[in-house]
Amino acid sequence: MKEKNITEALLQRYREHLGEEEKSPRTIEKYLRDIRAFHAWLSGRPVSRQELVTYREELKNMYAVRSINSMLSSVNSFLRFCGWTDCCVRQIRLQKQVFCSQEKELTRTEYRRLVEAARRQKKERLEAALQTICATGIRISELSFITVEAVLKGCTSVFCKGKCRQIFLPRKLQVLLKRYIRKKKIRTGQIFVTGGGKPWDRSNIWREMKALCREAGVSQGKVFPHNLRHLFARTYYNVEKDIAKLADILGHSSINTTRIYIISTGREHQRQMSSLGLVV
Repeated sequence: MKEKNITEALLQRYREHLGEEEKSPRTIEKYLRDIRAFHAWLSGRPVSRQELVTYREELKNMYAVRSINSMLSSVNSFLRFCGWTDCCVRQIRLQKQVFCSQEKELTRTEYRRLVEAARRQKKERLEAALQTICATGIRISELSFITVEAVLKGCTSVFCKGKCRQIFLPRKLQVLLKRYIRKKKIRTGQIFVTGGGKPWDRSNIWREMKALCREAGVSQGKVFPHNLRHLFARTYYNVEKDIAKLADILGHSSINTTRIYIISTGREHQRQMSSLGLVV
């Protein structure tokens, strides 16, 4: 039987395959990074199911279960592409979380403090971006779809992961963004851009958000763009109680993904359990 070895030629063909499937550049790099990590771990040994099982066990000592499953998903996808389905392994079964850690959840009060800190520091672009992400639930990579035209119209079409969805801008957000556009004298196109007119880089947004933490009195572990999306999801669900519609708004293919976004904190879970009144 011919040995199954990972080669640069195979990786390049797989990269092209992912491109044909219209995976985003970041997703493609993530898949390849995971596969290269497995390849490096093999140290020249051929691929086999037993090797991948051993690799999975060793990952348990270094990563959280969700991270391990994400890595295994990348490797399994590559193996199926190569026709090596007999080498694929199952992901680790993970019981659904009932509640999330308070150390990780950004509260509405903390979000307001971040916005106010950005306002005091006169970081107008950052203030506008924070409120845009949190008020619409878009991904940070989707800020590029917030254009002058979209602000004037009150909605925009977002293309992501091979799907298109409509995002509506709340009236108050429109007013805020119109004011920002006028002040920055942006005539057309994307509004979240650098001084040179290039799209605002994800890493720069992240860094500027972290810089607000001390003044806002918010833990750095809670401050990253995706947590704003989670806050939008929890707030929307608490009002509407419609998880299917929320999944559409967020652009999720599966409601199971949306469930992760609306998990409440342990404190909230404790309050709900206490309200049952089952202790006599």
